[in-house]
Amino acid sequence: MRRALLRRRYFVAALSVLGMLLTFGLLVATNASTLAGVIVFAPWVMLIGVDGGAFPGVGAGLVGGGLWLAALQLDSALPTTSQASVRIGVLCVLGFGSGVVGNELRASERARATTVARQRALIDATIDGICLTDVDGNILIVNEPLVRMATDLGMPAEGTVIERLLSISDKLADPERYRERMLAIAESPGDATTDEFELQGTGRVFRGYTSPVDDRQGRAVGRIWTLREVTADKELERMRDAFVATVSHELRTPLTSISGFLEMLHDEEHAIGDSGRLYLDVIRRSAERLHHLVEDLLLVAQIEAQRVDLKREQVDLCAVVERSVDAVRSWAREKRVQVELEACDVATIPGDERRLGQVVDNLLSNAVKFSREGGRVNVGLSCDDGVARVVVSDTGIGIPADEQGHVFSRFYRTSTATELAVPGTGLGLAITRALVDQHGGTIDLESREGAGTTVTVTLPAA
Repeated sequence: MRRALLRRRYFVAALSVLGMLLTFGLLVATNASTLAGVIVFAPWVMLIGVDGGAFPGVGAGLVGGGLWLAALQLDSALPTTSQASVRIGVLCVLGFGSGVVGNELRASERARATTVARQRALIDATIDGICLTDVDGNILIVNEPLVRMATDLGMPAEGTVIERLLSISDKLADPERYRERMLAIAESPGDATTDEFELQGTGRVFRGYTSPVDDRQGRAVGRIWTLREVTADKELERMRDAFVATVSHELRTPLTSISGFLEMLHDEEHAIGDSGRLYLDVIRRSAERLHHLVEDLLLVAQIEAQRVDLKREQVDLCAVVERSVDAVRSWAREKRVQVELEACDVATIPGDERRLGQVVDNLLSNAVKFSREGGRVNVGLSCDDGVARVVVSDTGIGIPADEQGHVFSRFYRTSTATELAVPGTGLGLAITRALVDQHGGTIDLESREGAGTTVTVTLPAA
């Protein structure tokens, strides 16, 4: 860039000097030095000043003034010293001012070039392929990772983004669905989208994200597109699901035997003494805990495989909540946590009674589990505008703000729960959200560390 600027400056300087000489020749040839005046050299002085700087501009002013004086002498028209000084001084000031402006322009150009280079280095350093298009889908900016991905996928180098994406439809595992999604994106330029697609035969999986770009007045000016290969993530996820399913099935068989023998020993408790009964209680509680864990693992596997079938019927949600509250009271009393059920005026709603019971059980279990001794858990139930709401709030340890976005992920445990050694698997909220989603509802969580948590579940009431 610097060499290019220097070459341009030398060229302009030479051109300007030539212009001055031609102007001098015209003044002499036409005897017009007095009529035209020193102003005829001003454009050349300004051009040298803007492109060369302040000192070259002053020098150009002196040269221009000297040529003007030389032309006057040839025309036998000599000005006074003061007149010549003023005119030459004006040229020098004009050259100096032009030089200052030129320096500012060059500094601004260098700063802009540096900023552009840094921005380019930044987007090229990301693992995601990124491009910016105009409203018609023509590419304006594209980074190197996306260029490599496009080449690897065999996309053409010409055309709009949608045209290039559609060109690889036949290479995908589900080409028809892929085409439908691309056309839907093209027809809805104002919507943000996230999609995944897999290549035939290779198992490579890509995730694409698009979002509209608006100016400060809210007018659409383009669209940003990102593309990331998530093959390793998907493979890890498949391996984890297979592991969960295998472990849960393998655990289920010995647990069934343990539970069966516990039932048989139940009739013999009177003969094994106090120590034996204590041991049986420990085994029974441990077996129940493992049984619940296995059921949760199996349910997670079914949810991921989308094989959870809901038994649709009219459910008395108030009765479901009351049963869950009654079931948790004894445990809450042991922990000295008060559980209160507030308004319960919801009519029946469509859903699966057992699964809805699991939702409320999980929320209450978490609320009691993470409450301190002397804490309080409030359960509210209401219905308005065709929406039923179940609100479970506690005064427990709360969740750090930077971790609240992860609590619905499988196996996720908050740092506070880990530090306080609160037992759990991190599956409860993940299962709860999946079951709520299958009922067409939503779940929201608000929490403040050290001040408690409130979870709100909304379900369609009609």
